[in-house]
Amino acid sequence: MAASCVPIFIVLLFLSSFCKSDDDTLTQAKPLFSSDKLVSKGGDFALGFFSPTSSNTSLYLGVWYNTIPARTVVWVANRDSPIAASSSATLAITNSSDLVLSDAQGLASWATKTNIVAGGAGTAAVLLDTGNFVLRSPNGTYIWQSFDHPTDTLIPSMKFVASYGAQVVGRLIAWKSSDDPSSGDFSCGLDPTSPALQMLIRNGSKLYYRGVWNGATVSGGTYSSNDDSIVYQVNVGQGGEVSLTLNVSDGSPLTRIVLEHTGALTIVPLSAIAIAPVQHMLIAV
Repeated sequence: MAASCVPIFIVLLFLSSFCKSDDDTLTQAKPLFSSDKLVSKGGDFALGFFSPTSSNTSLYLGVWYNTIPARTVVWVANRDSPIAASSSATLAITNSSDLVLSDAQGLASWATKTNIVAGGAGTAAVLLDTGNFVLRSPNGTYIWQSFDHPTDTLIPSMKFVASYGAQVVGRLIAWKSSDDPSSGDFSCGLDPTSPALQMLIRNGSKLYYRGVWNGATVSGGTYSSNDDSIVYQVNVGQGGEVSLTLNVSDGSPLTRIVLEHTGALTIVPLSAIAIAPVQHMLIAV
């Protein structure tokens, strides 16, 4: 009796490993549907569809921490063009190597623009352990990545390019409210015309905050919690590229810098067991 069970066990084990092997990857032959999600290989991040807690009428595609009890979203694709929650959603790779998010009628809500004519069959979209969602060509190069299109959050390993020369490249844009991911009133970026690398927080055309940012709060340094160390760093590269990175030491909690819907810039160390994380103010307005 035991011997006859061995082949079945082997088949089940094979099927289990097969089903889990590509949990972090989309291909042209395997799109993502409303009930699906990708999980990074390390298990820290997930990508899928969600509705804000206050409303079940809108559906968004986002990346969140997979190990935190309360869903904490770090990136939203279609923040200003949600899909009706009553409609099924699909994220697929096209023949032109683009990601397209569409509703049940096939209407596109969001898409990448890679400007590649062909090659979709060999292109894959992968959720990395860093939380970066990348579109990867057959030769392994990234032709698009979510880290280049942040919403309201910076996380470790993200290179946030704030300006290039005198041109503003990237900004953080706050959520409309705590449970509405659409673009809010506040934005945050660096002033490329200032030799002191001034941080600006705006509410529309109104300037709410201007101050020197050189690594931590406004005056520089590191934020320390017990033996964990979190360092914020402004980098000036070739050609006048100014970028901001968040670095954490081994053993540090999951951490993010977020522009709140109130306009405050905070750093939030997240615990896998804490429902309400403790926020540390970097800039208050």
